[in-house]
Amino acid sequence: MEVQWFGAETPKLGSPLRVVCLIVSILLATWSSQALEMSVGKVPFMEALNGSTVMLPCTYSSCIGIKDLYFSWQFNDNGTMKKVCESTIVAQGVMPVVKIMRKRVEFVGNNVNNNVSILLWNITFEDGGQYTCFGINPKEKFKNHSATFELIVVDELRSVDNTLTIIIASAVGGAIALLMGFMLLKNFTLFVLSKLEEKNKECLVTSSGIDNTENGLSGSKAATKPTPKKK
Repeated sequence: MEVQWFGAETPKLGSPLRVVCLIVSILLATWSSQALEMSVGKVPFMEALNGSTVMLPCTYSSCIGIKDLYFSWQFNDNGTMKKVCESTIVAQGVMPVVKIMRKRVEFVGNNVNNNVSILLWNITFEDGGQYTCFGINPKEKFKNHSATFELIVVDELRSVDNTLTIIIASAVGGAIALLMGFMLLKNFTLFVLSKLEEKNKECLVTSSGIDNTENGLSGSKAATKPTPKKK
């Protein structure tokens, strides 16, 4: 006896290769969110006067923690990357021993705050250019991370021309004042019209009462004439 099955078909599994690719994508996305990140702040450049002292900022962060984190600062000298300083952070909160490889450079970072910033003393025009903060975390199989900061050395700081800003602010302020004046005039006009309308209503009521009195209607105060007597 042959048995036949009716109804919905049994769902088929996708291709094994497709499933593997999906798993790998999820793992990579999770790994990327936990990766080491080097940051030089929201503004990655600075203008500084010749002969002044500046700080080049850099901080790191990692969701999976660090161990033997290697970091270094490097200067781009016409396409050649030259080390400024380097060190290894053994663990979180441990101050590193930094090796300085360039004159007038001081390490001012604080590992408690994940800070690996450096200070440049008495900068010259030769110090201007791009500085890159590198970081390598062995927990990520020595994957390299970096952030670049640009230092611009000038003779004098440029004065900012605020003429356009002042014109725009004046135009916006004038438009707002004009709008407020229009709204006040509109409200005042509506107020006057409402008062005139009330006054007209009162005049109509008074006029109606006077007309009723003159015509001798009921409720009026007109004197009634006596009926003449027959002789």
